[in-house]
Amino acid sequence: MSSLRVDIISIGTLSRNRLWNETAVVRTAHSTTSLVRVGGKNILVDPGLPPPALKARLFERTGLLPDQIDTVFLTNLRPAHRAGLSLFTRAKLFASEAEIQAESARLNQLIEDAPEQDEDRQYFMNELKLIDTLSVAPDELGKGVSLFPLPGYTPGQCGLLIAAPTTTTLLAGDAVATLDHFLAGQVLPDSADIKQAQDAMREVYEIADIIIPGHDNLFPSPRAMGL
Repeated sequence: MSSLRVDIISIGTLSRNRLWNETAVVRTAHSTTSLVRVGGKNILVDPGLPPPALKARLFERTGLLPDQIDTVFLTNLRPAHRAGLSLFTRAKLFASEAEIQAESARLNQLIEDAPEQDEDRQYFMNELKLIDTLSVAPDELGKGVSLFPLPGYTPGQCGLLIAAPTTTTLLAGDAVATLDHFLAGQVLPDSADIKQAQDAMREVYEIADIIIPGHDNLFPSPRAMGL
């Protein structure tokens, strides 16, 4: 398992953080982006920055170029988690089956409801084309790197569980937005299913030693620290 490594490429942020008493959008949201290297594979998770910024950050943090990324995994399909997706033309693009199905159904309904000449209709169609480029992720993306469903924020929100001999790292996506949200036991208010999202956060607490949240730096689980 010594060949398995996880690096934070970019620390994400929320457009507004209600726990900081922000009541309006004050910044551009983007997800935390991580790189998992295992068995010769380079797995990028949630490319949230715009392409030029993400290309630079990837090279700064790892010395890698976009063409060297062979796998991209999206924990959910919200735009803040995929702004840099177009960089990775040689990578296989994955999301959970539940997330792909739910987002496809949502977009198809929006297209059906929109008037023929509505500008939004074309946007929805372009979004659906993007979703069609994704494949259903296998249960394991690499040795010791397993899908870990955490539905709630979106219907198919799915983390990645990385099992090492002494620690368990969970790339939680928006099941845990930030450290502050985790410590406060707060899920994001725009979650598709608040109850499911709360259950997912509790599951993260029970399983993970190290947590990589959707929009913050990694942190050790309070449970693992005896808290």
